Amino acid sequence: MGLMSKILGGEQSRTTEDYVELNLDDVAAESADAAMQVHIAEVANQTDAIDIKDAVYDGDIVIADITRLRTEDSTVEHIVDELRQVAREVDGDIVRKGDDQMIITPTGVRVSREKLGQSA
Repeated sequence: MGLMSKILGGEQSRTTEDYVELNLDDVAAESADAAMQVHIAEVANQTDAIDIKDAVYDGDIVIADITRLRTEDSTVEHIVDELRQVAREVDGDIVRKGDDQMIITPTGVRVSREKLGQSA
């Protein structure tokens, strides 16, 4: 198997020896001095939106799981409107990814609306 096949993932069989297990404690310790963090959140009610807003105001990115908000309830619209307002206030960005995720970014961070590898 050539180098390009390994890089581009040509037809090959994989074994468990091909993968390396990462120690997450080592990764977390190395990123402690990062200027920005990416948070993962689940949004089930109004209280969850407060934590997301705080993180974005602090300059962090939030990827929010909104599957629990798939109701035709006014609470859903209220939460989404609040998150849009936060993105506007900090001159950040907010996008919905499919039916189950939202990405909210702080000042100076934009989310591309194009998938990598696809030209417009």
